[in-house]
Amino acid sequence: MALRVVGVDPGLTRCGLAVVDVAANRQVSLVDVTVAGTPPGTPLDARLLKIADAIDAWLDLHKPDVLALERVFASANVSTVIGTAQVTGVVITAAARRGIPVAMHTPTEVKAAVTGSGQATKVAIGKMVAKICRLDEPPKPADAADAVALAITHGWRGAASGSNASASAANAGGSSQLTAAQQAWIAAEASAKRRAVRR
Repeated sequence: MALRVVGVDPGLTRCGLAVVDVAANRQVSLVDVTVAGTPPGTPLDARLLKIADAIDAWLDLHKPDVLALERVFASANVSTVIGTAQVTGVVITAAARRGIPVAMHTPTEVKAAVTGSGQATKVAIGKMVAKICRLDEPPKPADAADAVALAITHGWRGAASGSNASASAANAGGSSQLTAAQQAWIAAEASAKRRAVRR
């Protein structure tokens, strides 16, 4: 049975939403993808409400097993980080109301999982998303492709727990049977955990 994952790339102006089904053999099927958002001049309460309504409708329509969300990182643009954090809170709350588990992945983890490189560009991510999902072209805009990449990342991690296709295989001595992208993802995840422990 396939694992249904909703991926969310949070943002006030453009919030990427994607749904993928991931089979036990890691084959990914794109179910749906879109972008919700609001114009920058809209009052904050109205912006968050519109995104909350879109998330509610998305989760009720697709009924995922899990929701994958990009982990918010600080950057020079404080207003962008605050807006992203506010949307993240809306998404987590919507999932919690429905009993849907939420997994958070760093951008580096997602890049490594999908492309094999934690330094991949948005163009490279889009191309790999299209290849993995057997699409003629990447979902647009980039926020949509990023949401699909998030869903793929979590789906590959949890689709076949304990199998050689899952991230857990590295702990079971099966790392030699993992793909380069999976090995890079595991390394990125371990690096992020080490950094978090040092803080």
